[in-house]
Amino acid sequence: MERKIQRAILSVTDKSGLVSFAQSLQEFGVEILSTGGTARQLKEAGLTVQDVSDFTGFPEMLDGRVKTLHPKVHAGILAKRDNPEHMKTMASHHLKVIDLVVGNLYAFEKTVDREGCTLEDAIENIDIGGPTMLRAAAKNYQDVAVVVDPGDYKSVIEEMKAKEGQLSLETRFRLAKKVFQLTHEYDGAITRYLEGIDSPD
Repeated sequence: MERKIQRAILSVTDKSGLVSFAQSLQEFGVEILSTGGTARQLKEAGLTVQDVSDFTGFPEMLDGRVKTLHPKVHAGILAKRDNPEHMKTMASHHLKVIDLVVGNLYAFEKTVDREGCTLEDAIENIDIGGPTMLRAAAKNYQDVAVVVDPGDYKSVIEEMKAKEGQLSLETRFRLAKKVFQLTHEYDGAITRYLEGIDSPD
C-alpha cells in the first residue's frame, strides 16, 4: 500500500541536509509546513513554506514551548485515511491531512554534557512537541511517513522519484521503528540525568 506525499511538516534541530531535502520535496509539489528556525532557514533558501502558526491559526507561544501541539497538526497526522468516520470528521472541521513528518529532538544530551549546565537548562531542553508529533506519525505509519534521521533523506527522495511521489508501506514501517528507538533512547537519557539529581533546589 503506497501513499503519495502531498503535505509535510518539517521541524528539526539537526538541520544537516535539510534544504536540499526540502527542495526535492517541493519539486514533487509537496506543501511544506514548518516552525521557528527550520522555517527561517528554508525561507532564506528560497523555498515556499507555510508557518505552522499560520496553518493552525494559533501563534507559537510560551517561549516556543507550544508550537505543534495543536489539533490541526495532530488530527492531520493521526487521521486514518481508510476510516470513513475519521475522514468525515476531518472534512467537517476543515482539517487537512499531513503525509510526512520530518523532525528530530532538542539536543538534551549535548546540553547536560556542557560545563555549568543547570537543572533549569536541562529541563528547558526536554523536547515535548517533537516526540509527540513523531510518535503520532509513527503510530499512523499506515498513512504517514516519518523521518528522524537525515541519513534517510536520500533514500526517501529516491523512492519518491521511482514511485511518482509515493512511499511504500514497508518504507513507512521501517522509518516508524526508528522513531520509537529514538524516543526510547531520549527518555533514557533524561531519566539517567534526573537520577543523578538529589534535589531540585
